[in-house]
Amino acid sequence: MASTNDLKNGMVLKLDGGQLWSVVEFQHVKPGKGPAFVRTKLKHVLSGKVVDKTFNAGTKVETATVDKRGMQFSYMDGDYFVFMDMDTYDQLHIDRKTVGDAANFLLEGFEAVVAQNEGQVLYVELPAAVELVIKETEPGLQGDRSTGGTKPATLETGYEIQVPLFIATGEKIKVDTRTGDYLGRVNS
Repeated sequence: MASTNDLKNGMVLKLDGGQLWSVVEFQHVKPGKGPAFVRTKLKHVLSGKVVDKTFNAGTKVETATVDKRGMQFSYMDGDYFVFMDMDTYDQLHIDRKTVGDAANFLLEGFEAVVAQNEGQVLYVELPAAVELVIKETEPGLQGDRSTGGTKPATLETGYEIQVPLFIATGEKIKVDTRTGDYLGRVNS
């Protein structure tokens, strides 16, 4: 248990019958008239839904312990992604729904942060950007160096993104894992 006066960004609260909410931002408000209160923006840990919630100052809220560990993606086992804890070498099977959009950018050997609460996997978080090879794209034409034009390209993971016209098959590029946007070429 913690008081609303102790809230910090990133803290995970257990509200509404055990649902987990992460504090995105908070603000202590002391109006000229009436009691003080804490205005918060909370993000549901599983669904990603963001809500505004107001608490009276000093109200007790239940906190949840979220264990975040760096793990390495090992292989696919049917519909499950198998991650290995690099410290203990324990393997963890995580279903596709929990992995979510991170599945579009996972290759064997990639490291990710796996968040758990009381043995339940909450989410898998990749670094902000990853380097992947273009598996297939239409060839660029001479003179396709102008800004603004894009074409579809399939990554080595099988996910399709939009890339500039001058990118060719076999090139290594940097991709934003949050949006799926092309960030640039990787010089190797």
